Amino acid sequence: MKELKSVFSREELAENAVKLLKKLIATPSMSRDEYNASLIIEGFFNEHQLTVNRFKNNIWATNKHFDAGKPSILLNTHHDTVKPNKAYTLDPFIPVEKDGKLFGLGSNDAGASLVAMAQTFLYFYEAEDLTHNLVIALTAEEEISGLDGIEALFPQLPNVELAIVGEPTKMNLAIAEKGLLVIDGEMLGTPSHAAHPNDDNAIVKCMKDLQNILDFKFPKVSDYLGEVKVTLSVLNAGTQHNVVPEKCNFTLDVRVTDEYTNREVFEIIQSQMKSKLTPRSFRLNSSKIDVNHPFVQAGLALGRTTYGSPTSSDQAIIPCTSVKLGPGDSLRSHTADEFVYIDEIREGIDVYIKILEKVL
Repeated sequence: MKELKSVFSREELAENAVKLLKKLIATPSMSRDEYNASLIIEGFFNEHQLTVNRFKNNIWATNKHFDAGKPSILLNTHHDTVKPNKAYTLDPFIPVEKDGKLFGLGSNDAGASLVAMAQTFLYFYEAEDLTHNLVIALTAEEEISGLDGIEALFPQLPNVELAIVGEPTKMNLAIAEKGLLVIDGEMLGTPSHAAHPNDDNAIVKCMKDLQNILDFKFPKVSDYLGEVKVTLSVLNAGTQHNVVPEKCNFTLDVRVTDEYTNREVFEIIQSQMKSKLTPRSFRLNSSKIDVNHPFVQAGLALGRTTYGSPTSSDQAIIPCTSVKLGPGDSLRSHTADEFVYIDEIREGIDVYIKILEKVL
């Protein structure tokens, strides 16, 4: 792209980002209840006289000199949050700035990415002669992998070639991300009085079946994501001490690497177990971007690092090449007294701009 002279300085962008994040923190936006937060975002774009589009609680826009003949780069993150946990000592909906930190629910996940992306989009909005269009989509229902977020909006977005997904990565590039497969299982047995012999105890049979899959090693190991991880997260059986129950139910949380599809992993698990297994969905697959992709190379040239992310995001349902990149630290997500450093927001804006200047 030609050298861009934006009407906004980096410091102005950072100050505006913090102001916007404070407004969002003060506006509860739990998944499926994001309308008020979407109004805040819509108001931000209107304030800067940008043409804005709405689909349900998803807000999106294109650059001023949009060219339908060009491919698009998408800036995407979410404005919904999880519910605040009971360990909070601060009011999760009152933004508190202290010691270089901004506290509040959603500040780190993914408010910092949202406001940094919004300011980055503003910086490039009036640029001419870009190699790609720049599109921003600030979407709903990410925390619950809902159907009315980016998945519903994506078909309306224009010719997206690359999606940059804003999540807290310390502004390093997550070039691979594990998928999520949730499996419900049931082992049947013979109910009986606990005092009598029973060689068909559903709980005992289930324990053996579960231990077998927990000990199982998937043969393919990903360079960036390591091994497929199977975790037993729910187990239910029996209600009375003197009755052997007729069944034992459980849930497996399976984190899938880029070496497998979710369906392939399910078929392997099914072949190793005797329980009846039911997958909840195959939607949330793993993702990967080539390390030689120009966007990744631009990030590496700035001294950023690459890694594989164990956590899932909207990358799992974005049907194009994508990379996860954003300010903040994933370890702070969903924690009590969540916060982001103000300097992390500044760094986020700076890195987004510098990488995009190399590829637009």
